[in-house]
Amino acid sequence: IEKYGQENVKVYTSRFSDSHYGIFDMKPEDKPKTVMKLVCAGLDEKVVGIHVLGMGSDEMMQGFGVAMKMGATKADLDSCVAIHPTASEELVTMGTWGTSPQESGAKVSPLNGAAAAEPRLN
Repeated sequence: IEKYGQENVKVYTSRFSDSHYGIFDMKPEDKPKTVMKLVCAGLDEKVVGIHVLGMGSDEMMQGFGVAMKMGATKADLDSCVAIHPTASEELVTMGTWGTSPQESGAKVSPLNGAAAAEPRLN
């Protein structure tokens, strides 16, 4: 918010029980939770932050970190096929699908130290 301004930041969140725990004979409220937050900035909703807590979060973050480094937008995530049943499918199905501006962020390669493109602001 400090860098982009409140009016330029949109946050998507989700909290759920991982499907791994589906077969356990437990009350739903007793099952461990996974929590996710996707932070987007600018008119093109460039992904500027991804937070994941829960089982397998370390594995998920590796791939999504590459996507962020390449300048992914919310629309880029929306355009991915959600692999079911996985917890990571939640990051590509957050919010109302298809309502983000349909712009790809993969216009500047961050390879060899090139800076990723900044989001367009209001």
